[in-house]
Amino acid sequence: MAKVKPFRGVRPPREMVTEVASRPYDVLNSDEARAEAAGNPKSLYHIIKPEIDFPVGTDEHDPRVYDKAVENFHAFQDKGWLVQDEKEHYYIYAQTMDGRTQYGIVIAANVDDYMEQRIKKHELTRRDKEEDRMKHVRVNDANIEPVFFAFPDNAALEQIIRDVTQGEPEYDFTAPDGFGHHFWVIDDDATIQKITEEFAKIPYLYIADGHHRTAAAALVGAEKAKANPNHRGDEEYNYFLAVAFPASHLKIIDYNRVVKDLNGLTPTQFLDKIKEHFTVEPKGTEIYHPQHLHNFSLYLDGQWYSLTAKEGTYDDNDPIGVLDVTISSDLILRDILGITDLRSDKRIDFVGGIRGLEELKRRVDSGEMAMALALYPVSMDQLINIADTGNIMPPKTTWFEPKLRSGLVIHKLES
Repeated sequence: MAKVKPFRGVRPPREMVTEVASRPYDVLNSDEARAEAAGNPKSLYHIIKPEIDFPVGTDEHDPRVYDKAVENFHAFQDKGWLVQDEKEHYYIYAQTMDGRTQYGIVIAANVDDYMEQRIKKHELTRRDKEEDRMKHVRVNDANIEPVFFAFPDNAALEQIIRDVTQGEPEYDFTAPDGFGHHFWVIDDDATIQKITEEFAKIPYLYIADGHHRTAAAALVGAEKAKANPNHRGDEEYNYFLAVAFPASHLKIIDYNRVVKDLNGLTPTQFLDKIKEHFTVEPKGTEIYHPQHLHNFSLYLDGQWYSLTAKEGTYDDNDPIGVLDVTISSDLILRDILGITDLRSDKRIDFVGGIRGLEELKRRVDSGEMAMALALYPVSMDQLINIADTGNIMPPKTTWFEPKLRSGLVIHKLES
């Protein structure tokens, strides 16, 4: 059963929130962060990407950079740009994109739940990326950025979300990317207790986005427990910062592929090979979107094509075999184009669906890429099924949007 708790959030005063809040550390590079933070000393980038305070080209993994993160975190608190709440709260964090709003509950999630796989993952993590975030958590003694969880729908928690969001939000703003962010503080003790009780009825939480941050936060918590001879299990370091959304609120968007060459084939030869496993329909020059599971969109040589996987090329009873990313990886990328490792092959790149299929067309038309393949998005049901069966998604399968805004609330590991 999911063990969660309220916590004393560290967060900006209302009038400063738009100056402090930032995009997550891993969706932009150092130069982009430097540009976005230009002229704004309150930007959270000074804490989550502190290499921007050093000369251009400074290695973001330099020990001085981690030291700068904690120096800036302390300075933000000293200057009143980040202030810790007096009592423990839960919070509601809602995001609006394209007229649709999803509502999450900000919680302190339990380290043991992760270690004992009650917080389920669907992606592999890389140790180097885990270690980077572990250093960041260690030096700051805090989870500066939240992780993104999903949980099976719960009627009582939905009712709490509805009731709380009837009130005036603490924060309510539109970020530069056009996405709306809305944030409420839950102050009522009975409601806080009810949230804890309802999460205790939920058998599993699911990592939607932020596998490396989740692993890092849990591993640092476990380190602290091991190092404390008087460890009890209720210390603040046994918990880490997460925003948990009812699964029905979330929508996974497509994650598409572009490839530099056709592995020595002409476009005609390439299409002939595809026809062995797919029904191919020319769609002309107008952008074509995949219409359903097992239907793909191919852009090649100035033309769009519909590709529908033939019966027998997939297994609807296999949580991994049913995925369109598996079908396309095996039958097109591996068997025809010779791309066997999606993580390391330099011939392939990946484009989040937030950029639209126009971006696929642009990259092929420019001559940078030879072909583009658009996939029908994975469903939340598929993601949960994969996590429940102990399977791992193939690389570059899911793309969640909007991303959580960092800096709305921070969790300290010492209360």
